[in-house]
Amino acid sequence: MADTVMVADAPDSHATVLHEVTATPINAPSQWHVLAILSALMGFASISTDFYLPAMPTMARALNATTGSVEYTISGFLIGFSLGQLVWGAVSDRYGRRVPLAAGLILFVIGSAGCALSGSVETIIIWRIVQALGACAGVVLSRAMVRDLYQGPRAAQMLSTLIAIMAIAPLLGPILGGQIAELAGWRAIFWTLVGVGILTLAALFTLPETLPAARRQTAPLMGAFGEYGRLLLNRKILGYAGAGAFFYGGMYAYIAGTPFAFITYHHVAAEFYGFLFGAGILGIIATNILNTRLVLHYGIDRMLVSGTAAAALAGIIVAATSFTDWGGLWGLFVPLLLFVSVTGFIVANSIAGAMADFPEQAGAVSALVGALQYGAGIASSGLVGGFADGTPWPMGWVIAVTGIGSLLCAFLVVHKNVPAINEVTT
Repeated sequence: MADTVMVADAPDSHATVLHEVTATPINAPSQWHVLAILSALMGFASISTDFYLPAMPTMARALNATTGSVEYTISGFLIGFSLGQLVWGAVSDRYGRRVPLAAGLILFVIGSAGCALSGSVETIIIWRIVQALGACAGVVLSRAMVRDLYQGPRAAQMLSTLIAIMAIAPLLGPILGGQIAELAGWRAIFWTLVGVGILTLAALFTLPETLPAARRQTAPLMGAFGEYGRLLLNRKILGYAGAGAFFYGGMYAYIAGTPFAFITYHHVAAEFYGFLFGAGILGIIATNILNTRLVLHYGIDRMLVSGTAAAALAGIIVAATSFTDWGGLWGLFVPLLLFVSVTGFIVANSIAGAMADFPEQAGAVSALVGALQYGAGIASSGLVGGFADGTPWPMGWVIAVTGIGSLLCAFLVVHKNVPAINEVTT
């Protein structure tokens, strides 16, 4: 008999199809439709950056800017993305998921258009913040919607499924971005994002509301914002969120550093950068699919500790090869590939673990986890840009430090001090 997880009552007819979910594969068309849109929303963080990664050196030349200043366009995005999640999380717990999602998508379209029309790196950074304030709504609220519907290892399983599906966007993003930049210039990449935002906004109107009015928070919004302070004092949230945040720091060091490490330092053609980047996405897809199977048997904690241990090891090797240049391009690429690939064992499990005990505050917890993750991304991408010296070394040591930090949070805080979340409700 299939394991069953019950979710909150869904009074309107659109949500009744999601009233009960099972541990058997989802095959109802309406449920797959919802999963497809949630995957697209989760992918907004990736496509907002991955699309223009191959064009970053071209942008630097066209705008007469330095390597570090162009890398700050990623840091600017992360500032808006990190802070915006705290707003959308509290608002969605009070007013539901769909209206905040629509508002966020509109902001994303406006910010993307602003980037396309910009004439300087400084202006792009400002518009990237606006773009991020909109994009983060899709990411934080899609995670909250998963928690509206699932719990425990089942939630981790579904998050892995969504991440594996949405990874198609970052897989194709740098490849398509490189081709778009080659054919139509770097500004066309941001106009493409405008189109993606408009299409997703249209699809949003077919999405059911997953947070019924009876389950919404009734406290004033200012009180809801104050709740973040109380959540930060919870050791379990800090443990899981810390593991994910340190790892995200390493991922954004990778995102900020590899265009220049591969294209400028190792002389990889810009149009082929996307294939190297895409190899990491294939690794992410593979480990997320594997996590959907293993997490139900081994639990969130064991999978998280295993993933962070692999990330720490890979990070140390990246630091060594980036400093010594041992193995050239491939000596750097292979450990980077390992580091990126273990995403499937870290991200979904850290998010599901943090949200497990807070079903009525799924939006707020999701926002807090996301803010910490992307806050770490701000710091790491900023460090890569600030210490840029024309070599992969700044990226390498940042990835090593974040990999070790992720392992320490998972092992010392989550694994040893907090009861494991290892069972599915049956």
